Amino acid sequence: MTIEIGDQAPDFTLPTAAGGHLTLSEAWRDSPVMLVFFPLAFSPRCQEELCALRDDFPVFEDASVRVVGISVDSPHALRAWAAQQGYRFDLVSDFWPHGEVAGAYGVFLRDRGVADRASFLIDREGVVRSVVVAQPGTSRPIGAYREAIAAI
Repeated sequence: MTIEIGDQAPDFTLPTAAGGHLTLSEAWRDSPVMLVFFPLAFSPRCQEELCALRDDFPVFEDASVRVVGISVDSPHALRAWAAQQGYRFDLVSDFWPHGEVAGAYGVFLRDRGVADRASFLIDREGVVRSVVVAQPGTSRPIGAYREAIAAI
């Protein structure tokens, strides 16, 4: 079951592409967090979606919302992809235990071994304020992020 608006966001600590670790509860204390699950680095639709976030990044900066991308890729693959694409936001690895965090959010596709395309806006109390899940084969519209941010 997917985490819903009003639920407490499951906390986690995962390795980052930049090295080190990110703990979600520490991040949301500083600012709201847009948690963006995506299936795989280097795949065309994922790249399209994350490049749209990169290109629209001032919307997040202006609202002081921290963007955290999360996939089952290794931190090394995420680091290479972030460098190649110039992502200015955090990428974290749900590699091992494989998909555990995506599972906690109800968006792990066990038959495919990847996360669904789902985003969660988490406020400074750790409460989910917005959920966007793309239909299979589609991308999340960048406008959905703007609407979520405007509502907090």
